[in-house]
Amino acid sequence: MRLWKVGRALTLSFATAVLVAGGVFYGLVVLLDFKEIDTTGKLDAKTLFDLVKLSFGVVAGAGALVALVVAYRRQRVDEAGAHREATRLHTERFSQAVDKLGSDSPAVRLGGVHALAGLADDAPDQSLRQTCIDVLCAYLQLPFTPDPGNDPAHQEEHHRYLALRKVRHTILRLIGDHYRRPKGTHRSWQGCDLDLTGVNIDGNMDFSNAAFSGGKVDFRSAVFSGGKVDFHGATFSGGTVHFGLAKFSGGTVGFLGAVFSGGTVSFRSAVFSGGEVDFHRAKFSGGTVGFLGAVFSGGTVSFRSAVFSGGMVHFHGATFSGGTVHFSLAKFSSGEVHFHGATFSGGTVGFLGAVFSGGEVGFRLATFSGGEVDFLGATFSGSTVDFDGAMGPAPQGLLAAAGTPRATTVTLPAGW
Repeated sequence: MRLWKVGRALTLSFATAVLVAGGVFYGLVVLLDFKEIDTTGKLDAKTLFDLVKLSFGVVAGAGALVALVVAYRRQRVDEAGAHREATRLHTERFSQAVDKLGSDSPAVRLGGVHALAGLADDAPDQSLRQTCIDVLCAYLQLPFTPDPGNDPAHQEEHHRYLALRKVRHTILRLIGDHYRRPKGTHRSWQGCDLDLTGVNIDGNMDFSNAAFSGGKVDFRSAVFSGGKVDFHGATFSGGTVHFGLAKFSGGTVGFLGAVFSGGTVSFRSAVFSGGEVDFHRAKFSGGTVGFLGAVFSGGTVSFRSAVFSGGMVHFHGATFSGGTVHFSLAKFSSGEVHFHGATFSGGTVGFLGAVFSGGEVGFRLATFSGGEVDFLGATFSGSTVDFDGAMGPAPQGLLAAAGTPRATTVTLPAGW
């Protein structure tokens, strides 16, 4: 905060005091219903003494006003000085931590990681905290030498790979630990940007019960090749979380019981070729969750018992060519879920026992050319389910679920 000059502050303060005094005097005159001033020419001792007391009171008040302004300025100067000193110390510690992170020794790098995380916790302002987080994310984005294997001829390189892998896994653990702490509490990084673009995540990250209500979390082009990334019970109510072009080839990414009530979560053009992505009992009540152009060619993606009660979840142009995608026992009660233009050419997509009681579920122009898509035991009691323009044979169990006569809310191609 920029301080006023002393002269300006005193002038403004004195003028304010005069106006306030005048206002009080005028108010007393009105309140006491004063009619006129006695014009007697005598000035007795009592009146003179009252005037002297009034003069000293004015002088004392002015002195107190000056002291107040000076104290205010001293306080602000002290605060600004303390902030500059804290920033200077932070910068020195930051430089030392970054130097450690660039060391040839994995143990020293590990110390640099913890030092940067501690600096982020103690940063005097949000921008300095974000800088520390950005450096940790940038380290994860750096290329690294692949594991040469446990061949005795490459034993030293193998041990070094494991040591540096420990450094990367420590960063992932610290990020998850800080991000799942309640926003506004000490050591919480919620609301900060997290750029993990292109990062190879082969270790554990714990985002359980985290609240994504601001900031930008970016996993675009990230590779999930092992370990467990846990969004169990997380709440997505604002901000943006990107998984666009991410590759899920191993490990587990879990959204068990997660709540999507606002903001945007995007899996655009993501590739699911292995591992498991679990949305079991997730609740979609607002915001947008997009799988636009995603490719499901292996592994398991489960929306089992998920509740779609608002917002939009779309699989526009997605390709289901392998693996398993479960919507078993899912409940579609409002909102929109779209598979427009999706291609079902392999693998299994199951809506076993799903309940369509409201909202809109669209399969317009979808292509069913292979694999298994089943609606066995599904119930259509209120949702608008649209297969208009769909090509290929009818999915298993769909016609029985639509009923005879067909439910008026279900639109099927003429050939079905």
